[in-house]
Amino acid sequence: MKLRDLDVLVTSPPDPGWGGRYWILVKLTTDDGITGWGECYGASVGPEAMTAVISDVFARHMEGEDPANLELMFRRAYSSGFTQRPDLTVMGAFSGMEIACWDILGKAAGKPVHMLLGGRITPRIRLYSYLYPGPDHPLPEFWIDPDMAAESAADLVARGYTAVKFDPAGPYTIRSGHMPAPRDISRSVAFCRAIREAVGDRADLLFGTHGQFSVAGALRMGQAIAPFDPLWFEEPVPPDDPAAMAEVARGQPVPVATGERLTTSAEFAAVLKAGAARILQPALGRAGGLWEGRKIAALAQAFGAEVAPHLYAGPVEWAANLHLATAIPNCLMAETIETEFHRDLIKAGIVVQDGHVELSSAPGLGIEVDETLACAHPWTGKGLHLEMQEAQVNYGAENVFGGGGVRD
Repeated sequence: MKLRDLDVLVTSPPDPGWGGRYWILVKLTTDDGITGWGECYGASVGPEAMTAVISDVFARHMEGEDPANLELMFRRAYSSGFTQRPDLTVMGAFSGMEIACWDILGKAAGKPVHMLLGGRITPRIRLYSYLYPGPDHPLPEFWIDPDMAAESAADLVARGYTAVKFDPAGPYTIRSGHMPAPRDISRSVAFCRAIREAVGDRADLLFGTHGQFSVAGALRMGQAIAPFDPLWFEEPVPPDDPAAMAEVARGQPVPVATGERLTTSAEFAAVLKAGAARILQPALGRAGGLWEGRKIAALAQAFGAEVAPHLYAGPVEWAANLHLATAIPNCLMAETIETEFHRDLIKAGIVVQDGHVELSSAPGLGIEVDETLACAHPWTGKGLHLEMQEAQVNYGAENVFGGGGVRD
């Protein structure tokens, strides 16, 4: 069995666009006709350029290879161009296709991917969701209103979720980490208070940020929200400085989580060795794929850390995240986005029940991608999957972060 063909499909979730402006799906086909699906997470170049990168990585490192030779193909991509260091774009391209290889291998063996990763040790995967506005919540007011956030949290808990994530701390910018505005701290405290009152001890609070603070700013924020017992403080400082993140982890009581913007076990190892975080959040469509994700989980286990796969993408990466989650002993939880488009794109192949998922024994990733639906929603904008703002933080007025759903 050899890898023969590659198709790249860029689809755009309908408004309001939860999960990003577009998703880059890849389909690999073997010489004996088995197909596998993967997803490349949030590249740092546009989808046309990324499609070219994906095609180049496939032609150079994967075409004609046995899909089981995952480590060989990884080392080729990791070493490409005399690098042998983490590269977000190349590894993002490889990650999606690596996931597709696992889908092929599972289908060829007649087994679900998690059974090829070590078996099912966490059969019932705990999920969490970001707080998205309900049908009666106006935008952009929702993003700065703690009462509406509390309503959204209560709704998730009523549906069985035991953890909710929110990020009221203001926008992230192209500048280095900043000191939060006083209003950003006050708003964050108000959100934590309102959500804690709404959910009580029925759910954990996951305080999300996007690497936007300086060390001093993150310490102030962490100390301010600590009385409400958040389970984690996500990416409090820029992700390229594990030493700074470790300083934040030591200097305030909320556990630090990170990983959405990291790639390969090398970058996650640096976080663990620095003592920067004990909750790792790999996005498998960027981190290197499932095999590299399994290595990251093993590293975390050796350091007494837990894994909570991150999702701000489509349902194919979600499926890969869940197969990793069920095959590792140190899974804390996995992020989920429940929209009609997420569900329909994989033909309801994976179903959330009471805030949890139990994967079936269907072979491969256990999903079937609806290519017709994907093609019916092409991306025609100019923006990237996610973007950081250029405007400076405003210290004299309200800062509003739009929850990642801003459309061109």
